[in-house]
Amino acid sequence: MKSPSTVLTTYLPFFTAAVILLGCCALFSGCYTLKQGSALLGYLGKAVPLESLLTGSSPDAEFARQVMDIRRFALEELGLRETSNYTKYVEIDRNYLAAVVSASAGDSFDRHEWWFPIVGSVPYKGFFNPADARKERTKLEKKDLDVWIRGVEAFSTLGWFSDPLYSYMKDYPPHRLADLIIHESTHATIYLKNHAQFNEELAEFIGTEGSRLYIEETFGIDSDQYRAIAQSERDSAAFLELIRELIAELEPIYESDITREEKLQKKAAIIQAAKTRFTENYDALFQNNNYRFFSDLPINNAYLELYRLYYENDHYFQDLYTRSGRDLPKFITAVKTLKSKGDPKVQLEWALGLN
Repeated sequence: MKSPSTVLTTYLPFFTAAVILLGCCALFSGCYTLKQGSALLGYLGKAVPLESLLTGSSPDAEFARQVMDIRRFALEELGLRETSNYTKYVEIDRNYLAAVVSASAGDSFDRHEWWFPIVGSVPYKGFFNPADARKERTKLEKKDLDVWIRGVEAFSTLGWFSDPLYSYMKDYPPHRLADLIIHESTHATIYLKNHAQFNEELAEFIGTEGSRLYIEETFGIDSDQYRAIAQSERDSAAFLELIRELIAELEPIYESDITREEKLQKKAAIIQAAKTRFTENYDALFQNNNYRFFSDLPINNAYLELYRLYYENDHYFQDLYTRSGRDLPKFITAVKTLKSKGDPKVQLEWALGLN
């Protein structure tokens, strides 16, 4: 499980208008579509074949071999769609790819959404230039919205372009690299228009479970690599539980009949109290320092809404996976049958023979 709050730990399928750039430039010259699409094409233009790293230094060659093996596992053993994604490599001078803006009402968890052709409504908007993300934040804050900007390490162009790897990924441990590739390969396999939350939760689940299976097969359950997954999942579960508790405290306040000003005052007090508890109990809850940042963050509804978007509260996919026999290739085969029209959860249960 990843935290969508920090740079480099969100595997978000960042919608950039590059997926429709060539068809829309004439209509939208000078707009968001053209600017973001041009930036993406600039990165893609610098991409080199992944195989070129095999002749370089030992760490680079090991990285290339690891990626190739993860792709093989994702395609041949899990059954995800075969694309040319992650067969190219780009050097980049920062440790994240893009800045993504999310927004929510200040006194509720009503999510702000943007609409784009092809993918429909999505609860985020991405920018390759962080300054553009900050400008978007200013516009949204003038509408009294809570806004959050985060750096993302990867996104999917949903098969319209060959998504490359970036140089900062060479430092990732095997399970994180596998999670990223499998997560984004899930988006390239199935993406349902106007079902953003389902898409994110599904890719999150398949990425996590697929990564675990890859590490188990490649290194074994007694390996340091497998133990790293277990430790990461324990700390992530503890953090997510704290976030859910905070959301549960705020929801009745937002749903009450008190004034907006009173809601905002109570919200501020509840969030500050949660931060204090977090700091006081940190060492008893976590095994590493990966989450100490939380107490210093300007937590707002846009930040909390990310967890409502990415991490299912009812363990739907995990429960469905268990009920269907814990067979991930079978699960993915069922996923491939889903359509945007109708309830995808009902469709998935039918495809798995559980309805």
